[in-house]
Amino acid sequence: MRLLVLGGTQFLGRHVASAALARGHDVATFTRGVSGPPPEGVRALHGDRDDPEALPRALGEWAPELVVDTSARTRAAARQAAAVLGGVHGYAFVSSLNAYRGWPPGPVGPEDGEPTWNTEDDDYGPNKAFAERVIGARVGRGFVTARAGLVVGPYDYVHRLGWWLERVHRGGRVVVPAEGLAQPIALVDARDLAGWLVEVAEAGTGGAVNATGPADMTTLGSLLDLCREVTGGDAEWVPVPEADLLAAGVEEWVHLPLWLRQETARTAWDVDTTRARALGLPSRPLAETVHDTWAWQQQDRRPACSPNGLPRPGLPAELEAALLGSR
Repeated sequence: MRLLVLGGTQFLGRHVASAALARGHDVATFTRGVSGPPPEGVRALHGDRDDPEALPRALGEWAPELVVDTSARTRAAARQAAAVLGGVHGYAFVSSLNAYRGWPPGPVGPEDGEPTWNTEDDDYGPNKAFAERVIGARVGRGFVTARAGLVVGPYDYVHRLGWWLERVHRGGRVVVPAEGLAQPIALVDARDLAGWLVEVAEAGTGGAVNATGPADMTTLGSLLDLCREVTGGDAEWVPVPEADLLAAGVEEWVHLPLWLRQETARTAWDVDTTRARALGLPSRPLAETVHDTWAWQQQDRRPACSPNGLPRPGLPAELEAALLGSR
């Protein structure tokens, strides 16, 4: 079938395009053309999703039957997709847990029992919820919205897991959040999510799905131990109490990627994924994800990107030195 990836040249979308090719589809990507080419064998269409003329002009006579949408961040982009692609057989939309009004901190129960944003705020979560409503209303029963959590794996230029891998590989004394080591954490490998998105689009699956890993899959401490094992570093953990981290100006999620304050972490990763598991969303061994991410990082040295205009993840050297110097 003809499958259009909105996005498709950087991280999750690249894996979607590859998965669709592997399943025998005629695949095209639609991007602004600034993040490099799509995988070999994929036709590259270019344009700005906020421009109402761009998508129909780029498609021409090539009419997609399936869509996987990894890139809608604005309301204009959602409106254009709804106007042009409403008649497809299956449309898999990558939303976010941020579409829920109560996340973070959560917890998040079954999809049909959790309210999503319905405000006019021009922000990530409200915009994702808006796109769900607008595109879903036009596509109908073949529209599935994947409310994704933390997505990791090769080609992840956002560099949250990547920063930890690099820092642990350098070795020596490493600042870690004392209370945060035991915090639960759930991740989904981009390759697992990508293949599944293609499959549910093919099936014309509808409704919302919490698309992340099982709530009890690991802890932050276990993940960091795995990073040390995979990279072969001699890193020594230096646990710093949360109060001291905050007093020093350490920002959760940004300076120490994947770390959340206790009051948020105790429920943020408690997400009901019963429907995702029933619909076949896989969860490969975490060791495989970490190993493959590290292998990719050693081959690809392009700089990390900043998600949604946020600061790049990672603990500044001077802040790390100050924290270590007092211990």
